[in-house]
Amino acid sequence: MPATISVADAAARFEAFQRLGLNLDMTRGKPCAEQLDLSGELLSAPGAAGRANDGSDTRNYGGLEGLSEARRLLADLLSVDAAAVVVGDNASLSLMYDTFSEAMHRGVPGGEGPWPRATRVLCPVPGYDRHFGLAAHLGCELVSVEMTTEGPDLDQVRALVADDPAVKAIFCVPRYSNPTGVTYSDEIVEGLANMPTAATDFRIVWDNAYAVHHLYDDEVPLADILAACRAAGVADRVLAFGSTSKVTLPGSGICALAASPANREWFLANRAMRTIGPDKINQLRHAQLLPDAGAVRAHMRRHAEIIRPKFEAVDAILDAELGGLGIATWSRPRGGYFIDLDTRDGCARDVVALAGRCGVKLTPAGATFPYGQDPRDRNIRVAPTFPPMDELRQAAEILALAIVLIAAERDLLESL
Repeated sequence: MPATISVADAAARFEAFQRLGLNLDMTRGKPCAEQLDLSGELLSAPGAAGRANDGSDTRNYGGLEGLSEARRLLADLLSVDAAAVVVGDNASLSLMYDTFSEAMHRGVPGGEGPWPRATRVLCPVPGYDRHFGLAAHLGCELVSVEMTTEGPDLDQVRALVADDPAVKAIFCVPRYSNPTGVTYSDEIVEGLANMPTAATDFRIVWDNAYAVHHLYDDEVPLADILAACRAAGVADRVLAFGSTSKVTLPGSGICALAASPANREWFLANRAMRTIGPDKINQLRHAQLLPDAGAVRAHMRRHAEIIRPKFEAVDAILDAELGGLGIATWSRPRGGYFIDLDTRDGCARDVVALAGRCGVKLTPAGATFPYGQDPRDRNIRVAPTFPPMDELRQAAEILALAIVLIAAERDLLESL
């Protein structure tokens, strides 16, 4: 049903919210307290013995690849073979940083030496700000590629990688992408695996951060990129990452790299220079909490029961306030952690600033683009999971009112 809001009513309601002195945080996709409580058993496990399945003492040094039971857990999350997995500590971003840093300093298998300072990295947009920040921090040039409803625009990607050996990598969040919620189609996966690249050491950074984060029972399928690259004769092309950050406890989870034998050997040789071993006690905790794929699926269904109503509440509020006005569009994701919202061009920064005057903290407009610059100034990443439901409803209503008021200020509301 089309929204029937008037500008005068929007302004009055917005002023009423301002008087409340709210402090509502929707800046990042963090699990809420109820989600964290699902993994409370981690705080009392494992038992005093701390013995892994192979009998090793998890309290001691060693085990660069990770415990076999932890590798199996992460393999289940990423839908890969456990033999492909190396387990790390709480942040897959740290593994990505290590791989990029080593590539810049020492090169990767199949290359002819360190990646140059002029390395170019493809960034599907809108996308994940921390990916972009990591590559920019290491001196790479960020090159935007448009996202479609099936994944990154393959024609753009092919054209960029075909003739320029300085294009060394592409970032991908393949299932329930941050922030669009898109899951890559089979055609995109096959295209990325089979495309010719001028750089012999080109890498697909496959950050499957939301691999099991379904909101509904009809799980969206995703093709196996490692298998596709092996079949295409470029097994070393992909570096896949994942973690339990939004499965268990983000600050004390475990993460994984899944890759070809050559890439794993390269990674472990570099890793041995910076650590004698990971936190195996925490790996054992996780393997005890989630001993098999069935336990993971049951655990994630409990997550979905908590956060699905939040996504649906935001969608309902945006639809009631903005539906049919032609001043905003937004995604209705089947999984992941974000709603991708587009205002009319030139409005996003002002909308975020105006909502902030009511105490609603949003991810900065432009954050989903390289260097924080959205050329159309329209994209806003909405993160519904962290706030309690009553605060979330207030924040969503304030966001909608801010969109209406900025649109009215720009004379974009002809019907009101």
